[in-house]
Amino acid sequence: MEAVLIKKMSQHVGQQVTVQGWVYNQRSSGKIIFLIIRDGSGLMQAVVVKQEIGEELFKKIRSLTQESSVRVKGLVREEPRSVGGYEMNVTSLEIVGVAEDYPITHKEHGVDFLAEHRHLWIRTPRQAAILRIRSEIEHALRNFFYERDFILADAPIITPAACEGTTNLFELDYHGEKGYLSQSGQLYNEANAMALGRIYCFGPTFRAERSKTRRHLLEFWMIEAEMAYYDIDDNMKLQEEMIGYVIQRVLDKCLSELKTLERDVEKLKAIKLPFPRISYTEAVEILKQAGEEFTWGDDFGAPHETIISSHFNAPVFVHRYPTAIKAFYMKPDPDNPEVVLGADLLAPEGYGEIIGGGQRIDDLTLLKQRIAEHKLPEEAFAWYLDLRRFGTVPHSGFGLGLERTVAWLCGLEHIRETIPFPRMLHKMYP
Repeated sequence: MEAVLIKKMSQHVGQQVTVQGWVYNQRSSGKIIFLIIRDGSGLMQAVVVKQEIGEELFKKIRSLTQESSVRVKGLVREEPRSVGGYEMNVTSLEIVGVAEDYPITHKEHGVDFLAEHRHLWIRTPRQAAILRIRSEIEHALRNFFYERDFILADAPIITPAACEGTTNLFELDYHGEKGYLSQSGQLYNEANAMALGRIYCFGPTFRAERSKTRRHLLEFWMIEAEMAYYDIDDNMKLQEEMIGYVIQRVLDKCLSELKTLERDVEKLKAIKLPFPRISYTEAVEILKQAGEEFTWGDDFGAPHETIISSHFNAPVFVHRYPTAIKAFYMKPDPDNPEVVLGADLLAPEGYGEIIGGGQRIDDLTLLKQRIAEHKLPEEAFAWYLDLRRFGTVPHSGFGLGLERTVAWLCGLEHIRETIPFPRMLHKMYP
């Protein structure tokens, strides 16, 4: 009999099915054992009655340890009081493997202990729920772009030059030449957009930052889009449509996982389009009114972003940042060259920036000037400059940090829970 997933038990009420999984917990009451089985898709109670399966097997089941692997066969029935709302009357059980004493028990463990045992920690209901939501978000993002005729065009992970300067880079030896782990696929995305019109890439990016905060990872995943003939307003409109699409998908598909995380879904349901838009200058005024000492021209830190976003019940765009603090490729505003046609999207509830993007410089002379001002070697960007020599057009793009988005939608306190194996400062085990 083919095994079925626990999450699909509602489709098999009154049927004999087989579940393949692991023992999450058990308790016994005389001649009955209540097994909680997990299979990666959810939890289910399996009821083992001694009289129905025999004394010998009953003893073996009673001695099963946490995380022992089993194949369980039985009749499915609805049981609202049971975990998941369904349970199985066991007719047979095969022990696949007996686990040794499991280090992660059903008690509180310290953060360092759990980090060292991350390979086992991800089996717990909370961590598994987060990773299922992460998966749903990834699928939603891909579907969003596919439905809008975007082309997936992957960018390289090893690059010869930095996207945003030579700080915070992981350097490597590329057969005698200097290479770097990619900070972003954006420059290559621009080339792909000039070939394909509207594209996106999705992959890992690396920042050798010495930050040790609840918002930072050294390896994280970004989905980055680039669109020919898009201006800053087109760019922001696409971003808010994308976020609205993802929120609805998570609410439609992941309510049980959100319940496991005790996420307040009403805050997500209340988010409507369009998102509010304020300029950097207006954001600075919000900070000053809140009593913050802040100088126009400085970049926002996490506390500043929290204050700004607290004024809104939805993600908020902050646009037209000072030119001096943004990347060399950002297009200055023709009406005020001191600011760029860029925008960051700040998530509510203190989660900070989840998207950064903007309109790119499409003028060759200005781009060469900006590369020089940033003291970058022009020869390293010769191919990038070719994009302005051969058919330049207005274009825009953005990058969404997947882990920060997962943290926000799940309501998590720390970003380390958003990815199966986080890479943080001084932490790359396991």
